[in-house]
Amino acid sequence: MIGLWQHASPELLALELGQRLLARQWRVATAESCTGGGLAYSITAVAGSSGWFDQGVVAYANSVKQQLLGVPTALLTEHGAVSAPVVVAMANGVRRSSGARLAVATSGIAGPGGGSADKPLGLVWFGFALDDQCHAEQRIFAGSREQVREQAIRHALLRLIEICEAGQLDTV
Repeated sequence: MIGLWQHASPELLALELGQRLLARQWRVATAESCTGGGLAYSITAVAGSSGWFDQGVVAYANSVKQQLLGVPTALLTEHGAVSAPVVVAMANGVRRSSGARLAVATSGIAGPGGGSADKPLGLVWFGFALDDQCHAEQRIFAGSREQVREQAIRHALLRLIEICEAGQLDTV
């Protein structure tokens, strides 16, 4: 399915996502760090998105991840903000606070600085929550800060479309 939409704009992907969410009568919520609200912006650029988009939280600072999304301090201390456990907690937190059935979280290192051997530039973790299930996955994107962020937004939208198409959280 990704191949079909691989070169579509974020706006077109968001439109497709909205149609699939409406068909299932689902709503989606976002919790964003490295994408800085770009995912919610792409979604809300679609007219009528209020029918399927619940809320977006830009949780750039760790204190916001803790206060608004309920990310435990221990997870941030042990794993760091850019990690599977943190994006899972972020996705679950925004899903619970919004009441949406589906949620996505992003946290990464868009650059140009901040990378390390363990967490290179371009690393983005994604958390996807559907009801009580959650899945984390990582991608490493190449390019400038803007390119990494745009690729992360596109990937998140593509995966949300896939989840809607399957009707379940697929870990493939």
